Amino acid sequence: MNLLLISNSTMAGEPYLDYPKNDIANFLGTPSTKCLFIPYAGVTVSFDEYESKVKKRFIEVGHDIVSIHHFDDPIKAVKEAEAIVVGGGNTWQLLRMIHDQNLTEPIREKVLNGTKYIGWSAGSNLACPTIKTTNDMPIIDPKGFGALNLIPFQINPHYLDANPEGHGGETREDRILEFVEVNQKTTVAGLREGCMFIVNDGKLYYKGIHSLRIFKYGIKPYEVEQTEDFNFLLKE
Repeated sequence: MNLLLISNSTMAGEPYLDYPKNDIANFLGTPSTKCLFIPYAGVTVSFDEYESKVKKRFIEVGHDIVSIHHFDDPIKAVKEAEAIVVGGGNTWQLLRMIHDQNLTEPIREKVLNGTKYIGWSAGSNLACPTIKTTNDMPIIDPKGFGALNLIPFQINPHYLDANPEGHGGETREDRILEFVEVNQKTTVAGLREGCMFIVNDGKLYYKGIHSLRIFKYGIKPYEVEQTEDFNFLLKE
């Protein structure tokens, strides 16, 4: 498998998809790739608008995309894709549309057979066994929590260490600790903004401006620094 799983599309004050654009270009390599884009997580933006925004950045780094909503047969589009790109937005809406279009197994099979997969935010959650560690409000019934199951651990994108000032509710860590209390065999990776996973030929690499926070049942949450080995996550 070849996966690029990015926490967030945009850093504060920067243009859309600017910080990871060179990582995307390097991941896709040469020659130029025309990727199949899945915009289903977009709720308050049209699929055409979403496609245009992503296309601009991909073209800038020598690649291109075409959105799946232009195809009469989405399953055929997946089977013929040069690479698959899944954008961020609402993870519940994304998974609902993936299920409605019967795309879970076609995408999984395609990626397991070597087709490159890029996801950010909701698109990274989709690569996990389930979407249970998304931060998004469940605006729609996804018809089951099961996702692509490309990696054996869960990602929490946009992981934050503390709540905003003045907010008295649970922290993100509190919520993830609730998850591992109920799902005791599942590891959660708190993927902070500006960070990403790269899976290549059975090995897991990590890149970012922060360390990674790991949550396991019965173990106090701990940090893994960029210089350490992350392959233990693929053995979970």
